[in-house]
Amino acid sequence: MSIYLDYNASGLVRPEVRDAVIDAMSPGGNPSAVHALGRKARARVETARAAVAELVGADPTSIIFSSGGTESNAQAIASAVAAGCERVIVSATEHPCVAEAAPHAGVPVEVMPVDGLGVADLDWLENALSDGVRTFVALHHANNESGVIQPVERAAELVHAQGGWMHVDAIQTLGKIEVDIRKLGADTVTLSAHKIGGPQGVGALVVAEGKNAIRIVHGAGQERGLRAGTENVPGIAGFGAAAICVQREMGEGIDHSAWRDAAEARVKAAGATIVGYGAPRLPNTLFMAVEGWDSPQQLISLDLAGVMISAGSACSSGKVKPSKTMLAMGLDHLATGGVRISGGWGTVESDWVRFADAWIAAWEKHQSRHPSGVKKVA
Repeated sequence: MSIYLDYNASGLVRPEVRDAVIDAMSPGGNPSAVHALGRKARARVETARAAVAELVGADPTSIIFSSGGTESNAQAIASAVAAGCERVIVSATEHPCVAEAAPHAGVPVEVMPVDGLGVADLDWLENALSDGVRTFVALHHANNESGVIQPVERAAELVHAQGGWMHVDAIQTLGKIEVDIRKLGADTVTLSAHKIGGPQGVGALVVAEGKNAIRIVHGAGQERGLRAGTENVPGIAGFGAAAICVQREMGEGIDHSAWRDAAEARVKAAGATIVGYGAPRLPNTLFMAVEGWDSPQQLISLDLAGVMISAGSACSSGKVKPSKTMLAMGLDHLATGGVRISGGWGTVESDWVRFADAWIAAWEKHQSRHPSGVKKVA
């Protein structure tokens, strides 16, 4: 039987979520309608809104449901520029849905570097903000590849001292570590349901008290006029169900780091470089690389062994695209050999053991076949 260790890409759908989606889908009804089915649909949306808000320490009125994190990140950028921000700064390891949206904001864009561990350079940020230009700063809570947790609280202090707007993409951290908009000091936070075992195609923008969002999807007046279009009631209901599950799990203190660390020690001893090792990282994430064995080849080998993981770089037209994260960290020689292993709500300790067994066996087989082309990295 295959095992799934790709929760950072998309979590397996929880049984509670499946049931909530089916329950919401069966009766139908438009949540903007005033009849009985419409009121029931509206109640499902608002129940989910309250659950998501509670999970991130926000007021329910601050939650704007969307089609996903990509849309919500774009809305955050547009809202900050509309509020008077004259510059955008994004971290060098920011997710493409932020980094590639930034140049379309109509204001200058700068890139904040990271150090060799992948942690944002806040000295650089402080210096950049010293010119007094009101700035929108995007710093993800944790990197989607390496799992390196960023110092967003300190970054928010620097941004607010200059009257700027702090945006935190918390899509990868929700359900893994605490996400609280007030503690983070964020003005906006983005979330996505499918990373926590909810449905794909639904997310949210969380807006701090005192900040105003603008709509980027125009039409009718749904989501308090901030996101037009009939709400995805089944998806939103599933998001709410997933949020309730996460709230329970966080209260129980679930932590996969010991399982991850044990697997990590084994692959490191076999020759892998652990990307971000030494920095605070998400407890469910292992990002690793070897020189001389490209990531698609590793994925195929592990998939044949019944272990599903993902690449640290994308494959296009048969050519391996280097990992943006590793390039920003100065790991150019490893940038085409990264793989990411990530557990979630359905992961057990034996899954991590089986991954390490499969990867080490495949790596040893690759080395035996390509002895001259492999460089072992300690």
